[in-house]
Amino acid sequence: MHPAVAVGLVFGGCCSNVVFLELLARQFPGCGNIVTFSQFLFIALEGFIFEANWGRKPPAIPIRNYFIMVAMFFTVSVVNNYALNLNIAMPLHMIFRSGSLIASMALGIIILKKRYSVSKYSSIALVSLGIFTCTFMSAKQVAADPSSEQEDGPQAFLWWLLGIAALTFALLMSARMGIFQETLYKKFGKHSKEALFYNHALPLPGFLLLAPNIYQHAVLFSQSELFQVPVIGLTLPVMWFYLLMNVITQYVCIRGVFILTTECTSLTVTLVVTLRKFVSLIFSILYFQNPFTGWHWLGTAFVFVGTLMYTELWNSLGPLLARCRGRPRPKEQ
Repeated sequence: MHPAVAVGLVFGGCCSNVVFLELLARQFPGCGNIVTFSQFLFIALEGFIFEANWGRKPPAIPIRNYFIMVAMFFTVSVVNNYALNLNIAMPLHMIFRSGSLIASMALGIIILKKRYSVSKYSSIALVSLGIFTCTFMSAKQVAADPSSEQEDGPQAFLWWLLGIAALTFALLMSARMGIFQETLYKKFGKHSKEALFYNHALPLPGFLLLAPNIYQHAVLFSQSELFQVPVIGLTLPVMWFYLLMNVITQYVCIRGVFILTTECTSLTVTLVVTLRKFVSLIFSILYFQNPFTGWHWLGTAFVFVGTLMYTELWNSLGPLLARCRGRPRPKEQ
């Protein structure tokens, strides 16, 4: 598949996924476990049927490598979602996850001994600064909202610190997983669909540890107000509809990400995913009618300039413009 198609899947699936996740988290901030379990179960079932051929197709990459990757992937997914239950607001959640560019580059230098050009370092710094600016200003707006105030005191602050530690751990683990995937694909070839299946099927037994919390939120979801699905006319609790749409869009998103990992380096994948997070933030601000200040526009400028620097668009446009100037003009009749 062409990388441009995968980028489209990432942006379309992941941006809409964030909207449904925010709708879920606004009603039940502790619903991260049931969301993660539903996503893993859906993708595992799809992969078992269409990729593993009902278990008859052996893996191209040794299964022991998948167990290592799965341990990291499961941990990152659970920790990121559970952090929303530790006094971490959604904008602050995005601040830490937008730091994945820096983490991916730093671990690439340390582990893979990679070296990058000055323009690459500058572009990563600009993109990270732009996203941090936008998310930080959104976090200040949420903190100033009287309806979002949480309990005061040392206990609330300690939970917040635990949430920050969890997000930091997940950030570094996610960057390390990207590098591990890159080395696997160089050694065994590119198998994005297979990796997608095993990364979601193997961790399923681990959700038994979270079963009480998952069941509790399933009951709460069933008690939510009824909603009629457009076109098909099906009526179901609105929280189950949000969860269903979250699962479907997450599948589209994660499928695009895994395809990108087979076509691009881990840093490029991280850049695409980080830009997607930025677009999601802007869309979330507009969709949920949050104010968009001058600081947000400044952050937007940083992100787009940094992206153009990273992709070296100027170098690509130069020869193209030269060829256009060199074409003979059609003679007038």
